[in-house]
Amino acid sequence: MPEIIFTLNGTTVVLEDDGCSLLEGLRDRIGIRSVKDGCSPQGQCGCCTVWVDGTPRVACVTPLARVRGRSVTTVEGLDPALGDEWGDVLCATGGSQCGFCTPGIVMRLEAHRSSAGGALAKHDIDQAMLAHLCRCTGWQTIREAAALVGSVPSLPSRSREAAERRALIEGGSAQEVGPHVALGRVGFADDTAPADALVAVRRTDGEWVVAETLSEARRIAGKVQGRRTTAPLHWPVEVPPGTWHRTLQTTWVEPAYLEPDASWCAPGGEPMSALVNGGAFGGKRHTEVMRVARELADRHGRAVRVLASREDAVRLGPKRPPMAIALRSDGTGIVRVARTSGAPDRIASFAPGVVVEEVDIVGPPTSVDLRAACWAEVAAALCSLGPDDEVRSPGGGWARAHLGPDGTVRVEARGGQILDEVVTRSYCIGAAHMALGWVRQEALSVDDRGDIHDLTIRSFGVLRAVDTPPIEIVLHDDESPPVAVSDAVFAAVAAAAWRSAGHVERWPTARGG
Repeated sequence: MPEIIFTLNGTTVVLEDDGCSLLEGLRDRIGIRSVKDGCSPQGQCGCCTVWVDGTPRVACVTPLARVRGRSVTTVEGLDPALGDEWGDVLCATGGSQCGFCTPGIVMRLEAHRSSAGGALAKHDIDQAMLAHLCRCTGWQTIREAAALVGSVPSLPSRSREAAERRALIEGGSAQEVGPHVALGRVGFADDTAPADALVAVRRTDGEWVVAETLSEARRIAGKVQGRRTTAPLHWPVEVPPGTWHRTLQTTWVEPAYLEPDASWCAPGGEPMSALVNGGAFGGKRHTEVMRVARELADRHGRAVRVLASREDAVRLGPKRPPMAIALRSDGTGIVRVARTSGAPDRIASFAPGVVVEEVDIVGPPTSVDLRAACWAEVAAALCSLGPDDEVRSPGGGWARAHLGPDGTVRVEARGGQILDEVVTRSYCIGAAHMALGWVRQEALSVDDRGDIHDLTIRSFGVLRAVDTPPIEIVLHDDESPPVAVSDAVFAAVAAAAWRSAGHVERWPTARGG
């Protein structure tokens, strides 16, 4: 087999040319785990961005053979002081939560900053981020971090324990907080797998293919790249007949977490959790990859990595249940929801004045595990009956939101003891960003057979940096026990965004059927 020789972070490396991508070569052959596989591999999320001869490039769609004789730089190859500075400022602003996307973002922004010879303006940052997706942070804190690099800021000290406690409260899963997170040094589900582990990927018929390498497994499985569809949206739950003051229909929405479901296990061992540094907004709570990893490891007598593709996550992962809400001016009415375990109780406990009807529809799986599912829709509808977009979540968090004439999102929020203002603010900004995208443009096209046609990560409607307005967060601290507040922010901003759109009867408001 021919060899490929190139320079990696200043050192000459030699790899066999087996047809793999640069991403696979870096992660699986050399062990550089800071480059992440987010779109698996569609070249659309930016998580695997590296420099090739000093120019940013996504490694997942770059053949390894393309870098023969060239220079490749990952975040580990930055000047140590510069890398540390990026980690520091992203931690200080909350520009990195789970940290999955930020190593690639650092490489992109540093290339632009170096080319510009100094600090980047907001416009330049947003343009650079067109090649990236970040689901956690809402872009604003990344902008703030990028503006600090090179200015040698004096960063305040913080309690890591308090920061990680607030992150756990908001995300529902343990999360590390520190400069190392932004530089890809957490160790996500697939990052700690043994170098000699087998690799399992799913065939289109649902069976798992096991091979020595990821590229070989994908070839055997016959993986076909997902596509974005031009098929129209539809809203499967009909509004109840009657005379109503306010109605709302929603459709299927993808949680769009960046790290696809992954796990690994050694024979007889415990599988690696799919939730290593974040809760995936509830989307991975019942993932099968850990069970599959254990079964395959025991069957093959070797450690096995189980990797879901982006298409797997879309087709098989849970969605927000489609709903149809019909309210009278006094807040009573009917809420119809796609049949989903736990949905009627959740809606009824939040809004006892409504009648809940479950509807059987054909489509992808749905779940109430996703961020504020079912109650946030009802909260927005109830807000529309009055003058204020103010929400108290079932968990006790409170938020009030308003969209100004210039589009600026202004939020007040209260969730007991703040513990760490940076983390709390970052989660609130991220929730506001998600709510704006949800109301305005997030949706999936699903056909009459229940098959999803939007299979690329760019087709979900996640709001880009260039389309995200300024988000102002005012946090009210008190001595009561800390509770999650970002879900209340999510619901309040959704209500405000809907009000801004004139309470049109269908979400997303900016995408037609």
